[in-house]
This record gives sequence, C-alpha cells and structure tokens, in this order.
Amino acid sequence: MKIERNKHVTLTYVLRLDGETGEIVEETPGENPLKFVFGAGKMLEMFEQKIDGLTAGQDYSFGLSADEAYGEVNPDAIVEIPKNIFEINGKIDENLLVEGNSVPMQDAQGSRLDGLVLEVSDEFVKMDFNHPLAGDSLYFSGKVIDVREATEDELSQACGAGGCGSGGCESGGCGDDESQGGGCGCSCGC
Repeated sequence: MKIERNKHVTLTYVLRLDGETGEIVEETPGENPLKFVFGAGKMLEMFEQKIDGLTAGQDYSFGLSADEAYGEVNPDAIVEIPKNIFEINGKIDENLLVEGNSVPMQDAQGSRLDGLVLEVSDEFVKMDFNHPLAGDSLYFSGKVIDVREATEDELSQACGAGGCGSGGCESGGCGDDESQGGGCGCSCGC
C-alpha cells in the first residue's frame, strides 16, 4: 500500500541540520517510531510531499530548505513582554523566567505558543516565538515501516480534535483554504 491522504503511516527518521552529515537534532528509532495520519496537517507539508507514494520497507532521505521547513527567523516574533503578566497571585516564579527556558504562552486567539526567554529585566521579558528550527535547513533519513488504512477513530482524532487547524473541523478552525486540499488540509470530512 502506498502512502497517500488518510493512510496511517508508521516510520522512523533521523533529523539532521544542514545536510546528511549535520548535527542530529531528533531521532525516532524502530522501537519508538513516528505514527500519523498522512494529510491531516500534523506534519510539515514538504515532508509529506517527499514521502508521498512510498511503501512499507522503503528507505528515504531528503533535505528541506528553511523556507520548506519552518521558515526563516522572523524578527517580529522576538518581542518584549511586560514582566507583570507572569505574575500569579502577585508573585513571579523566578525559576520560570530564566534565559534559555521555553515558556508556554497563549496568543489573543487562545492558541498555544512556546516562547524562548532571551533576556529578563526589571520590567520586561524579551522572548522569541520563532520555531526552534526556524532558519535551519533540515535533512531527514529513515524507513517506512507500515502503511495501512486509517481507522475511523484515527481519522476523527487527526481531523476533529485540533488536527486540522485550531479547534478542528467542526468548530470552524479550518477555514476554506482549497490550496491545502479542502478546508483544513485533511480530507476527513471537513
């Protein structure tokens, strides 16, 4: 069976920075493979394009430019936030606001964002909301272990519980972006 939209895919991968001999930043070995519904919008779009049509047992390797992966570093995603917003009951957890810490935050729409603490002053916290791999070219290598029909439960979880944009299909989180193959980028009933 070939990898295509709404198939359940199991694969291993090694993710390196800057080519096939670059630094390893993530690895999923055979005893703990990555499992996902293809086309549900959970994976990088170009990653899915590169593995589209592969079958169980096939090896793969390819590079993605920063633009094809997580984009270039956006200077507008580096912001200063008033320190007092981190107060809970009038106090700030000093272990939270440490340079290099990743802090879970929410934007005005309630979407979760992870911000990297860059600098802490008396009044402000400078944070970077770029993806940690923004600006990096990536190199993936691995093996497709299994490709099968996704179950109704897997499709529902992938597309209904936030898998297709914030809030999932039924809450209007998908929009109508036809360039992604339908409302959410998945075709499981949106």
